[in-house]
Amino acid sequence: MSEPMTVNIPHQLGADEARQRIANGFARTVGSVPGGALIKLNERWDGNRMIFEARGLGQTASGFIDVADTVVTLTVTLPPLLAGLVDKLRGRVRDAGQLLLR
Repeated sequence: MSEPMTVNIPHQLGADEARQRIANGFARTVGSVPGGALIKLNERWDGNRMIFEARGLGQTASGFIDVADTVVTLTVTLPPLLAGLVDKLRGRVRDAGQLLLR
């Protein structure tokens, strides 16, 4: 496994509203990426932390999303196949997160 990738997404929604938007839209956001229809997503909440695992095409990514009053922090460990793309993925993940929290 590679080192975890961490992305901070600032917001002004408060923790409760940000959590609700993530709960309602995370699976849809994952499904919208290229190949997303082939991804099996498992997620569960523990307070304001969503723990997830995404499996597809023989690869697994796992991590968590911490929701706070002014920032959402996503930490994900990518499979070796994607580990070399961390810098490109970080920007795309941040953009998708900002859209989700609008």
